[in-house]
Amino acid sequence: MNAKELMEKTPDQLRDELVQLKKEAFNLRFQAATGQLENTARMRQVKRDVARVNTVLNQKAAAAAQGE
Repeated sequence: MNAKELMEKTPDQLRDELVQLKKEAFNLRFQAATGQLENTARMRQVKRDVARVNTVLNQKAAAAAQGE
């Protein structure tokens, strides 16, 4: 997932994406704690995706505030 794809989404779609990513991050942490995690790189990727979504949401909120 890249920032260009995220910029095209609406804030509601971004919030839904954020919820899904946070659930996945929780599941990955749980798997890591129980020793069942196979792809450890996925944890890093999910954390970065969460940060990317939050950044785009904040940018959209700032743009909306300036427009008013």
